[in-house]
Amino acid sequence: MSDTKNSQESQNSQKSQNSDKENNRTSRRSNPMEVLRHARAQLAELTGMSAETVSSFEQTDDGWSLEVEVMELARVPDTMSLMASYQVDLDQDGQLTGYRRVRRYERGRSDAHRPGGR
Repeated sequence: MSDTKNSQESQNSQKSQNSDKENNRTSRRSNPMEVLRHARAQLAELTGMSAETVSSFEQTDDGWSLEVEVMELARVPDTMSLMASYQVDLDQDGQLTGYRRVRRYERGRSDAHRPGGR
């Protein structure tokens, strides 16, 4: 009887620990600042370029989607440095699932005016 009781307590303890881990993971992945920090670190590790800024960030059905600006080539003067925007996709846990460069530009240049745009 004692073995059965100990086994039952052990199982209940294990279930409680698993539930706590799941709750921590859920709260961790829903914290946008933590997701942003982790995404920037993952992109830097993969590309060797550190993120200068995150220009867009949104939660999607599959996880998270970000647009990250990086300096690809430093030039003098700094306004001539070559910048790039990367689309970064993350799963629900904040793990990077893919990235791609969506545009390159000189730091000192603004986007071209588009008719009908504001």
